[in-house]
Amino acid sequence: MSRPLSDQERRKQISIRGIVGAESVAELKRGFNRHLHFTLVKDRNVATPRDYYFALAHTVRDHLVGRWIRTQQYYYEKDPKRIYYLSLEFYMGRTLQNTMINLGLQNACDEAIYQLGLDMEELEEIEEDAGLGNGGLGRLAACFLDSMATLGLAAYGYGIRYEYGIFNQKIRDGWQVEEADDWLRHGNPWEKARPEYMLPVHFYGRVEHAATGAKWVDTQVVLALPYDTPVPGYLNNTVNTMRLWSARAPNDFNLRDFNVGDYIQAVLDRNLAENISRVLYPNDNFFEGKELRLKQEYFVVAATLQDIIRRFKASKFGSTDSVGIVFDSFPDQVAIQLNDTHPAMAIPELMRIFVDIEKLPWNKAWDITKRTFAYTNHTVLPEALERWPVDLVEKLLPRHLQIIYEINQRHLDHIAFLFPNDVDRLQRMSLIEEGGTKRINMAHLCIVGSHAVNGVAKIHSEIVKTQVFEDFAALEPEKFQNKTNGITPRRWLLLCNPGLAELIAEKIGEDYVRDLSQLTKLHGCVDDDLFIREVAKVKQENKVKFALYLEKEYKVKINPSSMFDVHVKRIHEYKRQLMNCLHIITMYNRIRKDPAKLFVPRTVIIGGKAAPGYHMAKMIIKLINAVAQVVNNDPIVGSKLKVIFLENYRVSLAEKVIPATDLSEQISTAGTEASGTGNMKFMLNGALTIGTMDGANVEMAEEAGEENLFIFGMRVEDVTELDREGYNAQKYYDQLPELKEAVDQIKSGFFSPEEPELFSDVVNMLFHHDRFKVFADYEAYVRCQEKVSELYLVSAGLGTRAVYLCVLSPPSAPCAAPGYGFYGPVPGAAARSQQYPHPPSIPKHP
Repeated sequence: MSRPLSDQERRKQISIRGIVGAESVAELKRGFNRHLHFTLVKDRNVATPRDYYFALAHTVRDHLVGRWIRTQQYYYEKDPKRIYYLSLEFYMGRTLQNTMINLGLQNACDEAIYQLGLDMEELEEIEEDAGLGNGGLGRLAACFLDSMATLGLAAYGYGIRYEYGIFNQKIRDGWQVEEADDWLRHGNPWEKARPEYMLPVHFYGRVEHAATGAKWVDTQVVLALPYDTPVPGYLNNTVNTMRLWSARAPNDFNLRDFNVGDYIQAVLDRNLAENISRVLYPNDNFFEGKELRLKQEYFVVAATLQDIIRRFKASKFGSTDSVGIVFDSFPDQVAIQLNDTHPAMAIPELMRIFVDIEKLPWNKAWDITKRTFAYTNHTVLPEALERWPVDLVEKLLPRHLQIIYEINQRHLDHIAFLFPNDVDRLQRMSLIEEGGTKRINMAHLCIVGSHAVNGVAKIHSEIVKTQVFEDFAALEPEKFQNKTNGITPRRWLLLCNPGLAELIAEKIGEDYVRDLSQLTKLHGCVDDDLFIREVAKVKQENKVKFALYLEKEYKVKINPSSMFDVHVKRIHEYKRQLMNCLHIITMYNRIRKDPAKLFVPRTVIIGGKAAPGYHMAKMIIKLINAVAQVVNNDPIVGSKLKVIFLENYRVSLAEKVIPATDLSEQISTAGTEASGTGNMKFMLNGALTIGTMDGANVEMAEEAGEENLFIFGMRVEDVTELDREGYNAQKYYDQLPELKEAVDQIKSGFFSPEEPELFSDVVNMLFHHDRFKVFADYEAYVRCQEKVSELYLVSAGLGTRAVYLCVLSPPSAPCAAPGYGFYGPVPGAAARSQQYPHPPSIPKHP
């Protein structure tokens, strides 16, 4: 029997989260019970919460299957141009709630689960994150798949089904410790294995040249087993496919090489082949040249290209009768996007298929290849660019090395023709880097083998053209483009912040979910008093909820009226978590010096993983935790300042913290962050941004007005100028007393009394080899943070009396004026709302 509905629930019955019909609720309950019984072989007496999650997941999946099959049938019949997105990373997160939202089932599922006496949030928390990515690059790939399905494009994501995704981060005594992410241990209800499409991938061997052409022989074979995951579009009945490959040893693997007595060892050695899809490399913006990684990169492209060509030949345009001309229409039917250089081996692999197997002449094969591929560059950091040793490629993929040499020779002949006697240019533009270890520059291979090259934000694309690949851009300027990264509003608003999503839909309609430009209609609401208060109410509810989560997880009492100042992303020197840490120390010192002075309470939340071999990033995590330990336990500071390091930051945790954030930190050194899509997620959820003019911040400032972001610090040209002059950290240290004090505290062991020398590497780096110039931007950053506090004071509508109550109350007592959010009084504060001035209108951007 259904319970009576509250006003909010009645409103949600006709909401963007789907209509609740008694019929659909009854059907969902039937499906749930059926799966519990027949799929999981349990009844309610013995079922665990995980069984209930699986029963619900299978029930929701049932609603996908028909649409999934029909979508693929439609593509087969209509044969549209297909987009293949090749990525070594897909950072998908959880699937259940996203699927319910995109199918319009969420409210019906909520009601069905309630009627079954279960807790929907508890079931959603059981799902493991599919953490098959490191950070921005992998999350972008996931957002793209959602976007392409919602646009109804015939798109496929191709990657690797890693058995172990990005490691789970534990913080022990302030240090990062890595644990394996065994995300498949309970099974994955969203995937379907397709052994009938298993494909061979070859490694090692040698090349024979005969009159009929080159043959790659004596290879070692690994099988690629595909697993398909449905990718539903938003309320459009389109369900696309993400196909991830898993490595399997063939049945005769190594058995031929052993005597009968070694049968057991031969079977055990199958692991060598299957290791290819075992684990995701946990490096972000850092190239690690290991043989296993190159195997992974070739494994995914070799399997994918076979699949693409099989599908092309099976289409009505493909014909196996006249192989010589069959591929003329290939670029009209197939677009392959390379997500960074990781899948770059797809270029020589497609050439190998065309020339060696399909017997196309080289020039024709090269023309088709170039028209098929496009390349996205994701970073300007030199240490992140892939450069594979020639010796390794020769051993692992001998035929591909020959093809790369041929591509390079023809490319250099062309350059020499255009620029006679310019040896320097030939060296700079070669695919092969000479000197020391001979290496293949994979970015150069991608540029030469693609018809389009894009950066991921306007400023990044400009740097790619004018600095990183200047010679190539001068040669083919039309090839270089910009495609500023985006995010899916389904996951990053509807899913994670339903209260705000509903409010916006009530004001401007639901179409903004597919077209975010419609948010400009909210400009008309800037002076709508009631709407502003409703927005404030949602923000404060999110903050209270997250504060409770933090208290439960970290045993630190959080003031939900404090400003939630959040800096979450991979830990890297260029992202400058260190500068944030110096600001925390500066705020701490100011409070200690004058405890009675007005201070706008802050909760600073920093989170992110450090690559396991990245010493400085791990030291930064330790330092943040050491500072937090001192700050959070100082009775003079009390509730004015708290510091939390979020353990194991991942997609599902981002969905919790982003809606609760007041201030988003995007403070990379200008010219180093490609785009940084986190900034968009925060802005979409009503947080303001403090940041440098870097990555997508630049375009956000253009779109929203620079006055509506807290922009500080050096611009790209200032950084270039400082590099020219020579950056002298000591100068800033000598000139800025608060900086000097903070650095001296770190240096002297104030935050590590048991090991005074603990952070000497960090201090040494800041003074002597800080490529990212933390000290140079410190003063501007601290000043900008003061402006943030001033605006928070005004926007929160606290009035000085309330703030003084908050600040002057004894540290042990709760804040005397709780209940005030970023944009005004919040629920429970109605009686006080008359006492204090109403906040000004919110900054004029959604």
